[in-house]
Amino acid sequence: MQPSPNKKEKESNNIVDMLLGKTESKTVDSETMIQDVQKRIRDSLKNGYRYSRIVDASEEFLRKHVYEQVEMAIIYVDLVGSTKMSLRLPSEKLSVVISSFVQEMSYVMSQCGGFVLKFSGDAVIGYFVGKGSSLQAADDAVGCAESMLMVVQDGINKILSKEDTELPELEIKIGIDFGANTVVQYGSDEKNSLVDLIGPSMNMAAKIQGLAQPNQIVVGKDVFDRLHPNVQEVFADITKNVKDWTYTSRNSDAIYRVFADKK
Repeated sequence: MQPSPNKKEKESNNIVDMLLGKTESKTVDSETMIQDVQKRIRDSLKNGYRYSRIVDASEEFLRKHVYEQVEMAIIYVDLVGSTKMSLRLPSEKLSVVISSFVQEMSYVMSQCGGFVLKFSGDAVIGYFVGKGSSLQAADDAVGCAESMLMVVQDGINKILSKEDTELPELEIKIGIDFGANTVVQYGSDEKNSLVDLIGPSMNMAAKIQGLAQPNQIVVGKDVFDRLHPNVQEVFADITKNVKDWTYTSRNSDAIYRVFADKK
């Protein structure tokens, strides 16, 4: 027998709260997060886009580790259907929706203990280092992804549907992978030169995100193996069901397995 929608929602919220409780941000809970999101979205729709910059913490971290390899969980979050949205919405409304979306996803990353690396159009890329613990980094990244789904469905969409019938409900796809990435600096200016990350898990997270269905999380095996057993139960191996998936594991010729949440 399939769990009822209410039971599924309760189980999802329990996972979110459990993982949030494991992060550095001890004061965050799902209910407070949703309330804060709804207030910001409502204010943005009425008064225009008003968010503060949140990527400074990432730049500070990366500048401390230039030219080093850092193990981390990479999370790639993409908004579904933004091209269609751009064709039907006035530019002012589109700008508010997209800008608010990427900033809300950034806030979730920060609250869950992660860093926002950059925005790429309507996508947000971030990472979790877990204070040197790969297990915590993986749990934090998946907890962040679960929180993002909750924020979009229970926070952003609830306000969009109430405030303006012209605005569509948002859907997202999330991919997460784990590995060592190199911090690079483009230029000699230690304070102002662009800093970024390069590495196989950066590329893999983007590819994994492409496998997700709307409002779904997909993780690589290197993430799945590090997850809390209770969280592993939320995911199912979809590798055999993915057409033309030929990417191999980093340390062997075996196909790199991917896992999708069952919701």
